[in-house]
Amino acid sequence: MAQKSLIHFDISERKVLLRIMDIFCVLFTLTIVSVVFKFDYFSITADYWGWTVVLIGYLMLFSTIFELYDLQKASKFEIVLKNVILTVSVTVLFFMLTPYFTPSLPENRLQILFFFLSMVGALLLWRFAYITLISSPRFYKKALLIGDVAELKLMVEALQKSDPNYVITGYINTGSKEDDLDYEELQQFEATHLKSIIEEQHINEIVVASSKVKSKAVTASLLKDLNSLLIEGFPIKDYTQVYENLTYRVPVQHIGKDFYKFFLFSRSNHNKFYLSFLRGFDIVISIIGLALCLLIIPFVFVINLFANKGHLFYTQQRVGKNAKCFAILKFRTMSKDAEINGPQWAIKNDNRITSFGKFLRRARLDEMPQFLNVLKGDMSIIGPRPERPVFVNELSKTLPFYKTRHIIKPGLTGWAQVKANYGSSHTDSLEKLQYDLYYIKHRGLFLDLNILLKTFSTILFYRGQ
Repeated sequence: MAQKSLIHFDISERKVLLRIMDIFCVLFTLTIVSVVFKFDYFSITADYWGWTVVLIGYLMLFSTIFELYDLQKASKFEIVLKNVILTVSVTVLFFMLTPYFTPSLPENRLQILFFFLSMVGALLLWRFAYITLISSPRFYKKALLIGDVAELKLMVEALQKSDPNYVITGYINTGSKEDDLDYEELQQFEATHLKSIIEEQHINEIVVASSKVKSKAVTASLLKDLNSLLIEGFPIKDYTQVYENLTYRVPVQHIGKDFYKFFLFSRSNHNKFYLSFLRGFDIVISIIGLALCLLIIPFVFVINLFANKGHLFYTQQRVGKNAKCFAILKFRTMSKDAEINGPQWAIKNDNRITSFGKFLRRARLDEMPQFLNVLKGDMSIIGPRPERPVFVNELSKTLPFYKTRHIIKPGLTGWAQVKANYGSSHTDSLEKLQYDLYYIKHRGLFLDLNILLKTFSTILFYRGQ
């Protein structure tokens, strides 16, 4: 049975499509406007090709910072509207202020308004078309899950909030017949009807999420059908890889004894050029960061005298690379008796955090003294956030392979910080560990750049905790 040729786009394909069409629509619209309205501030010609390169560069940079390529947000027009206006506003501002590589400011200032409105209009029209067409159900990828219910629940819960265009149509339970999934919208199918299910439900791929055999009769028949589909070229994938590709996390709790076979460490962990570049980057940025920190210390000190009485700085033992402890430095954000009853997890809306401390945390200013830790080599700009020894010992007992995150330096910011929700529960800690291990597995210059851009977004939108 051949797979039906239904059109659908993977996550990476949609992100590439969004970027290409953003560029095309903006340049096409500016060309039309220049011809129809005699708009001459910006021209796409061989003589001024540098203008186009600079504009595209700024557009891609600020589109990423203002989350125009976040697929969850890209499917909601009210969010897209706000982010497009922010992106174009900053892009136009930087474009006008860039010397030599951009045109001189026009005498008629209305041309700048045309420039701005043309870009906004082009992006909004294209994004409306994307939401109406590409994000519509006709382009959804429909998947059928096969496996034990205990493992399927993880997959369903993760995919429900990951890719809006990835739909789980139903599942086939290979575990106990008494088990069932508590999802009304998810239909259970019989293993004996696999090929007819694919035809009737227009399934695009099968995801196998089972490593156990509990029903030999069902499994034998199922394996025969799966093998037949595989020979015919039908996509059949392992759930660990699908989970990782869609959520950007490593499902460490379901890999078990195969962890080190599955968890292929990034080559960047041993790439001398990458590591040398990273250390050089850390030194340069930490020096700049410390200079900025020195500038704000007087203001923090004065406000601290009235709003947050006590010491300006706060030191704390954290676990770093190779499980070695070091003293981390921060601006104090909690009351003096915050840990009178011993170490406690910080929680959302923690009443131990002072009013001024909340501002420092949300603006990420409380972390600025840690540039000294980066300069000393205890930390890097990017990496898993370091935890306290008492919490590391606690989490290591309940979370599998937790100490694996200590094979690289901890960071000021990281993949978990820009992706995970703020929280202190076991589930929150597991989610952060999954993101940290994903970073260790895939770390490299492009992922580092992605983290930096998302960190800027967090700071700009005042989303720190």
